[in-house]
Amino acid sequence: MNNPVPALAATEMSDFIENRTFDEIQVGDRAVLTRTLRPEDIQLFAIMSGDVNPAHVDPEYAHSSMFHEVIAHGMWGGALISTVLGTEFPGPGTIYVSQTLKFSRPVKVGDTITIAVKCTQKFDHNKHMVFDCLCVNQDSLKVIAGEAEVLAPTEKIKRARVAMPEITISDRDARYRQLFGRARGLKPITAAFVHPCDPSSLRAALSVRDTGFMKPLLIGSAARLRALAEQHGFDLGATRIIDVPHSRAAAARAVEMARGGEAAALVQGSLTTEELLRAAIAPNGLRTDRRLSHVLYMDVPTHRRPLFITDMMVNIEPTLQDKVDIAQNAIDFAQLMGVPEPKVAVLAGLETVTPRMRATVDAAALCKMADRGQITGGIVDGPLGFDNAVSLMSARTAGLRSAVAGGADVLLAPDLESGNMLAKQLEHLSDAISGGVVVGGRVPIVLANRGDSVESRMASCVLAVIVANRQPPAGAD
Repeated sequence: MNNPVPALAATEMSDFIENRTFDEIQVGDRAVLTRTLRPEDIQLFAIMSGDVNPAHVDPEYAHSSMFHEVIAHGMWGGALISTVLGTEFPGPGTIYVSQTLKFSRPVKVGDTITIAVKCTQKFDHNKHMVFDCLCVNQDSLKVIAGEAEVLAPTEKIKRARVAMPEITISDRDARYRQLFGRARGLKPITAAFVHPCDPSSLRAALSVRDTGFMKPLLIGSAARLRALAEQHGFDLGATRIIDVPHSRAAAARAVEMARGGEAAALVQGSLTTEELLRAAIAPNGLRTDRRLSHVLYMDVPTHRRPLFITDMMVNIEPTLQDKVDIAQNAIDFAQLMGVPEPKVAVLAGLETVTPRMRATVDAAALCKMADRGQITGGIVDGPLGFDNAVSLMSARTAGLRSAVAGGADVLLAPDLESGNMLAKQLEHLSDAISGGVVVGGRVPIVLANRGDSVESRMASCVLAVIVANRQPPAGAD
């Protein structure tokens, strides 16, 4: 048996792929490849193969297994042997005849595996070759051993290396779980679910109940809610129902309960957004000295950190003074979400101030107001285009000198239409996950679109729990 070979650093990849023919390879020649196992490698292998053995893809199960953590599929290492044989030694033109493998120990995330392939036999009559194959980890411990027989190429082949597309793994469930985890350890809150008289709204209310971070109060027609639950097999259990005749009464009762301290958040059900907000901003409603505004938390898999988009649901055509409150609300919310000094990009169609484009003038004014302490806690810059706000390369190409450009946390849209379109484009074309909450009032308010998934509604509820637990009062009447 061969002794384990020491781990070697992977060499820089050539622009060409070139084989070694049967005549060029001598017994005793060998090639080495080094790879480090990443979590994405396990996910990609599971997706490609369909092998979703929980030892490989379920961390909770894996921790209870004999290895106590997620391990790679055994054939991940076997595939690396094939990589050496097919791309380098012998390389293009090689045809597999047989392969034996013996697995000695698992490969864990972060392990660096060195694959050594050594020629042990050559057969002139049929151009077959036999290779000893050995994979060891960073501690020089044997992981896989085996023997491969191939039909070796007899003609020289040199080709430009084909550039493979980049692959982004978008694990929506994992990203939602990470967001839901932010509510762990926080005090559960009582939330008024306003007129949850459609299946999605009622399912969301009962789902957050089952997580334990919210105690839902169902405000609506009791007969209608019970009939809906029976029709869809929902278990209402001991969930409290406050019987009101219609959606307007539900909105009014929810606001009354929030003012009285009986509910720490409101969650929109099947009534319209306008109906709920009209009750919230009415005299003796939920207003403070801040204007209410909506902040959307958006996790885009191709972006390095979450974005906060405001306002895409409440303020249709905000004035400059409205935007001051919208910016301050978003800064305060981003701080609650763990961003110490949020960078706010005030979006517009141009990066220069143009009097004929109000968005650019408002952006310039907001920057100066931030300089004078009228907006605090964040760094504000604008006008900025979306590309220059989120892409450092775009910002540098445009010659922008800015503490915000290329690294914005908060994207402040010029108006509701542009904010709404931006958010929906990211969600539907970039596989982003999102949750949103209305802030600036006495209690957080969760709004819902008809097409929102249960996961998205739950994400918004998590944000409301965070606001209710951590945000100081926004102001007084």
